[in-house]
Amino acid sequence: MTNPILQIIIASTRPGRVGPSVASWINERAIAHGGFDVELIDLAEVNLPMFDEPKHPRFRQYVHQHTKDAFIFVVPEYNYGFNAAIKNAIDYLNAEWQHKPVGFVSYGGVAAGTRAVQMLKQVVTTLKMVPMFDAVNIPFVQQFLDADRKLQPNDIMEAAATAMLDELVRWTASLRALRQPAAQATA
Repeated sequence: MTNPILQIIIASTRPGRVGPSVASWINERAIAHGGFDVELIDLAEVNLPMFDEPKHPRFRQYVHQHTKDAFIFVVPEYNYGFNAAIKNAIDYLNAEWQHKPVGFVSYGGVAAGTRAVQMLKQVVTTLKMVPMFDAVNIPFVQQFLDADRKLQPNDIMEAAATAMLDELVRWTASLRALRQPAAQATA
């Protein structure tokens, strides 16, 4: 049996951003965890245009090729909220998000990106995603970067990552039946 696919999505697209450092760490943790085959997606490199599909995503009639089993959004907090790049990526699809678990690794200053995550939870639940309770929140993220900008996590971050990944594995398996077409689910 193959592992489910976990996509880790770097939300920040700003020059000089911390997102790739944080994402590199959680990517390594997810690979070491072993519950998933892991893909790292950088929204700065994907270059999604702002919603360029002629029809609403709920119709699933895409002109352009897009989208997995589970997700981790690596998100900064901008002005007490999330950034436009992650919202655009979420809005690009509709039914493809349904019945899939999503974990969050957030970072920032004193609030550690938690305000962005709280707002994103409202968005993802509207799309029938299941946000994980367990998350990684990194306050004053700059203090965890070494001279090469590699994230040096503390024990709290490591424990939070393990808890979130364990929950993602459980929810991915539990939601699998809901993601199957109706004919397959009843067969």
